[in-house]
Amino acid sequence: MELTLLGTGTPEGLPRPNCPCAACATALGENARAATALLVDGTLLLDLTPGAAFAAARAGHSLGGVRQVLLSHPHEGPAVEVPAGLPQPGRVPDGRELALLTGHRVRAVAMDAPGTGYAVTGPDGQRLLYLPPGAAPAGLDVNGDPPYAMVLADVVGRPDGLAKLRAVGAVGPTTDVIAVHLDHDVPPGPELRRRLAAAGARAVPDGTTLDVGVYEDVPDVPRRTLVLGGARSGKSVEAERRLEAFPDVLYVATGGSRNGDTEWASRVSAHRERRPGSWRTTETCDLVPLLAEAGPPLLIDCLSLWLTDAMDTVNAWDDAEWADGGERALRARVEELTAAVRATRRTLVAVSNEVGSGIVPATASGRRYRDELGRLNAAFAAECEHVLLVVAGQALSLRG
Repeated sequence: MELTLLGTGTPEGLPRPNCPCAACATALGENARAATALLVDGTLLLDLTPGAAFAAARAGHSLGGVRQVLLSHPHEGPAVEVPAGLPQPGRVPDGRELALLTGHRVRAVAMDAPGTGYAVTGPDGQRLLYLPPGAAPAGLDVNGDPPYAMVLADVVGRPDGLAKLRAVGAVGPTTDVIAVHLDHDVPPGPELRRRLAAAGARAVPDGTTLDVGVYEDVPDVPRRTLVLGGARSGKSVEAERRLEAFPDVLYVATGGSRNGDTEWASRVSAHRERRPGSWRTTETCDLVPLLAEAGPPLLIDCLSLWLTDAMDTVNAWDDAEWADGGERALRARVEELTAAVRATRRTLVAVSNEVGSGIVPATASGRRYRDELGRLNAAFAAECEHVLLVVAGQALSLRG
């Protein structure tokens, strides 16, 4: 089954008309995107958009062979003119299946927002799933079917939709996830590619033709990632974003609770409200057993609080105890943790503070903590495929 993406943007396109934002200003050349429309084997058109015939011609195709046009979402504004020779667009009721004379079968999938998803099976048996903008499956019964060979979805706008598909086995390691309905939420180019790759997805320019079932370009999701940053740099948001498209994430809060500290409680509450509802939370500094277990992805936030607990345990703040075995005990705990990171089979994203670039602490204990956190960050980073430094909300790749 062959698929040509006549457009990959939101219904407004990218750049948006008259939008002065930085993302729209840089959406030029292959980063410019018309409204999403898909041409399947030259015979099935999913979503009719303005200029579809010209887009097909630029991609080396014609709409002359199209036998069915299906709409996936409500179209606002003036009605789109149907090019001569094309059948009138329609929609398939949720749960119903449409069989085409060409051997294609199209099943309508219910969404949790206005619109209809389409599961297409080609004459060769390959399967793709196309979801409308701003929507995720309301419920997907895979009936024991293997994962889709290709999924085209609003990965940036609804990463939880991809998580739902993974949870039921509709998306697997070899599924080619293509981001469509792309808007100005993320700057185009390298930043878009970086964010999508973390979700196991990719974007392609308008006019690209893909063979469904060929997955050599599916990005590998890194198993271990360390996200560094200063206070309020956006490091926790970056870490959470990297796992939004995965189900059943276990959020490991190393800070615990602080009785009577309302400001700390407010910080914890803000973090919880930001996380997807499907995530679970545990408050612990006992990280080694979690890393050794099989299970869903882990998000550890953060290593600096883990270090505080570890230094409390060995009474590292007392100079005499530090010299009389405390330093050796802390080194052993750090080595145990990094060995567990090296051996883990789980997907892991960890957050830590980068404190070595600021003012030198005025106390010996403060300098000791700064030094040990720097050593911990370096040892942990050595075991990770991806290491990021977040500055002013911008993620800089240090490794991977």
